[in-house]
Amino acid sequence: MTHIYGIANCNTVKKARTWLVEHHIEVKFIDFKKEPPSAALLHRWLKVVPCSVLINRKGTTWRKLSPEEQQQATNESGALALMQAHPSLIKRPVLVTDQHTEVGFDETRYAQIFQQQ
Repeated sequence: MTHIYGIANCNTVKKARTWLVEHHIEVKFIDFKKEPPSAALLHRWLKVVPCSVLINRKGTTWRKLSPEEQQQATNESGALALMQAHPSLIKRPVLVTDQHTEVGFDETRYAQIFQQQ
């Protein structure tokens, strides 16, 4: 089963979910606000997606962190702790299929992923 993780009111997540519906792709949506990602899930993502991609350094949540907290993101264990404490730090959406973990939304990339399946 394909999963998409994010925040329901995020515009990029809305665009991705709309694209998936329009292309008749069954997907389960997991809202970070209601069901924060576990350390194990974040660790799996970090095996295939660099921390520099997974953490959204352009968002409000990042800017609200202290310099010391931002420094934590330079190593995996610190990044894991930050993302668990502040799930909105995670760049959205995170699309997980059997073979792919994709961060962010790009129509062309989604089309490539689902054409392969």
